[in-house]
Amino acid sequence: MLPKPYRLKNRSAFKATYKVKNSSHQGGVTLFAGKMKTDDSITKVGFVVSKKVHKRAVKRNRLKRLMRESYRLMLKENNLYNSQKYISLVFVGTEKALGKNFNEIYSSVTNLLKELQ
Repeated sequence: MLPKPYRLKNRSAFKATYKVKNSSHQGGVTLFAGKMKTDDSITKVGFVVSKKVHKRAVKRNRLKRLMRESYRLMLKENNLYNSQKYISLVFVGTEKALGKNFNEIYSSVTNLLKELQ
């Protein structure tokens, strides 16, 4: 599980991240990046899978767990590339990502973080 200080929780924080409109998409996962940091605070991360993607909560939660675990492993290995320059990140899962296994989701998340500038 992702440690508590790294979690993005507030609805207003999610909205602020979407408002910046800095996004990229790969393999059924979309990454929204918030504003650039001015201090040494922790980058907060949120994971979203809409009810429109699949009506079953089990499927939606599985996709969120896979994305969260991918990010957690990258955090543990310190392979976050340029993502630490941002205040917040939001990973959004789409229908394309529902049937994928962990390795495919991990590579999508990795490639998205590499693309961040």
